[in-house]
Amino acid sequence: MSRKQRIEQAITDGLQPMHLEVIDESHMHNVPAGAESHFKLLVVSEQFADQKLIGRHRRVNALLREELDGGMHALAIHAWTPQEWFEKGGSAPQSPQCMGGAKA
Repeated sequence: MSRKQRIEQAITDGLQPMHLEVIDESHMHNVPAGAESHFKLLVVSEQFADQKLIGRHRRVNALLREELDGGMHALAIHAWTPQEWFEKGGSAPQSPQCMGGAKA
């Protein structure tokens, strides 16, 4: 199972999201092909209601602890309630370009 699939499974099991996007952005960075090291996550879940942003991120990080400890270098988290998702137009913001390594 790929890292992307493991992330999808952990988030689905832990948050029962109404919408989930797991985007491998490793190709935007100075890493070997197939590294699966940089991800962007958009997770929309009712379970985020009444939680501050830091609490949402802590929850996602806890669900993905094994991946973070096992070589995942970066994770951009967009953790929204359904209302926030609709207000933001239903899509995550674009990630900035890599500022380090040969891709800069």
